[in-house]
Amino acid sequence: MEQTKALNALEPFLALSKSATSPRAASDLVMQATSAPNTYIFAELLHTPNIQNLRNSEDYASHLTLLEIFAWGTWEDYKSQENLPKLSPQQRQKLQLLSLLPLSRSHTTLTYSHLMTALELPSTRALEELITTAIYSGLISATLDPARSLVSVTSISPLRDLAPGSLPALQSTLQAWSQRCDSALADLEAQVERVRKEALDREKMRRKKERALEAVMQASEEKGAGKRGLATGLGGEDAMDIDDEGGSGRVTRGNKRGPGGFGLGGMGVGRRLG
Repeated sequence: MEQTKALNALEPFLALSKSATSPRAASDLVMQATSAPNTYIFAELLHTPNIQNLRNSEDYASHLTLLEIFAWGTWEDYKSQENLPKLSPQQRQKLQLLSLLPLSRSHTTLTYSHLMTALELPSTRALEELITTAIYSGLISATLDPARSLVSVTSISPLRDLAPGSLPALQSTLQAWSQRCDSALADLEAQVERVRKEALDREKMRRKKERALEAVMQASEEKGAGKRGLATGLGGEDAMDIDDEGGSGRVTRGNKRGPGGFGLGGMGVGRRLG
């Protein structure tokens, strides 16, 4: 979103560049574009023919260098070169804001002291005001920590143009990042495979324990059934013996009371009658 806003802000100056055929007009356009609010990307303006023609002007070639510094340079780059156009307060603040973006890429450069030195700010209040402006302009997302004199940056807007010759370094950075991603992905896949194997081993162990428990329970049930069968068999034989003995006794007692008994009784009666 910040890129779209910055490109829209640059559109009027791109249109004006077509009519800036003289070095003086082209240099004025550079000063206007770098002073305007919300213009943070300058590559398209930098590559227009009339702006590039400033390179051949002895009087205004420094304006082309100034535009290049706004496109991909820093406040230190501006201070290190001589004979550059003097900056207005708006240009000075904008170049300091743009210089915050590369400085914010490393946590070691986000101390108050380092930022104040790199941006030539006179006080911590001036630094905090600049950081606040950068946050509200959408250049960075950050929080201030006055107690520890630190600036904590969480995100940086892609609002700087690429300098000539920066592509190889960018490709190297992207390749290193890609290799780190591949390594991290390989580690994650190895961890997933290890977790899957451990889960499979636990499931195998659980099933093995279940089968062992089922075998023990089945053996216990079979043993109990065998004891009940044995007890039932022994109980049947005893009952048969008792029945036999009881039957024999009843038969014996029946014989005594049977006809023989009655005969004996009769005989006794006969004797008494006789």
